[in-house]
Amino acid sequence: MCPRLLLTAAAIALAVAACSSSSKSSSASPPASTTTTTIVPAPAGLPAFYSFDEPIPPEPGSIVKYEKLAAPNLKGTVYRVVYTSTTIDNKPTAVTGIIIVPHKAAPAGGYRVVSWGHGTNGMADKCTPSLDPEDDFPLANMLLDRGWLLTSSDYQGEGTPGPLPYIAGDSAARNTIDIVRAAHNLPGVNVSKDYVVWGHSEGGQTAMFTDHIGPTYAPELNMKGVVAGAPPSQFNLIYTFLQTSPYKYYLLMAAGGLNTAYGNTRAPLDDVLTAKGMALVPQLDKGCSDYVSNLVKNIKVSELTKTDPFKVPKWRTVLEENDPQQFKAKSPVPLLIIQGGNDEQIPVVSTQILAQHLCGLGQDLERWIYPGQSHAGVIGPSSGDMVRWISDRFAGGTNPDPYKPTGLAGIQTTTCA
Repeated sequence: MCPRLLLTAAAIALAVAACSSSSKSSSASPPASTTTTTIVPAPAGLPAFYSFDEPIPPEPGSIVKYEKLAAPNLKGTVYRVVYTSTTIDNKPTAVTGIIIVPHKAAPAGGYRVVSWGHGTNGMADKCTPSLDPEDDFPLANMLLDRGWLLTSSDYQGEGTPGPLPYIAGDSAARNTIDIVRAAHNLPGVNVSKDYVVWGHSEGGQTAMFTDHIGPTYAPELNMKGVVAGAPPSQFNLIYTFLQTSPYKYYLLMAAGGLNTAYGNTRAPLDDVLTAKGMALVPQLDKGCSDYVSNLVKNIKVSELTKTDPFKVPKWRTVLEENDPQQFKAKSPVPLLIIQGGNDEQIPVVSTQILAQHLCGLGQDLERWIYPGQSHAGVIGPSSGDMVRWISDRFAGGTNPDPYKPTGLAGIQTTTCA
């Protein structure tokens, strides 16, 4: 591969011929076309790579453009990509993300894939994880050491025009599955159909919805398992919990994000937000989580909201559509839920209620609660156990997995099938 590579969709077919041992960038001009193209500029403050031409290829997983990044601390070759995904209204949309190919040679059948769903980092383009993949993909080297190819979506709206559809589960799930498809379209890389999705917090929500839609959204792929870290559910209870929490800014983000996903007709902001709340929504795209937190730190939720959104029929419908507690059927894909016993953001009882609901549907499910661990702190102690669980899924192991987690003493486990 060229040490530095930047290619548009039209040039990808010429990539191998264009590359040499030269350290110069390599590209190719697209063939003449009668289609009128429009250049979508990179969001303010982001590198030129984040610009792209419209129309984009309509097929989900199509690569619009990609470039190789220098990431000496990662044990793989890192590509930043713009690829095609779909909105919840089934319209093509450009999304950015990262694909990391292990330095190890691909096994027979190709690299198996772990697709990471990132947690809450804000809604602004400056928060885009693909800007710094060395910092924004936890456990990357542990997974690369296993010979697994890694993908990570920035999600629609981070790195591309428009706000992030924050907490819109179906949207982020499509983005996370479609970047796996994009990995199959990366020239010269042998990729297996087998993949696992892992996400935490906002990414736990993403993971739950990939488990829900994956087999039907991408039937050509083979989803072997899903790991959901601290997924939110029972949104009506979490709404009450967050009102007096340091994380109350999530409520404003959820309002702005769901309005982005569903539009003013299905999710009208002025039905639930006061004038003060409405005035703050445009600020969501100005900074990352700390910025948004400071925006509302000294403002009571009652000053931002007109009413409980669950008392507004349109909003109740939207919120329930994005709550995994409302799933009506089991997924055929095995699910592992991981959470810290001292989670300060998602009440531990909420994943207990969620697990009970899903067990009642017949879901193949395991739930591991790590004593004393915080919302994000659980990732480290659970990492070895999670990697073992993923390995067993790729190996075709028994479901539910008989393996018992050992990352800490006293882990609370729940199993149903």
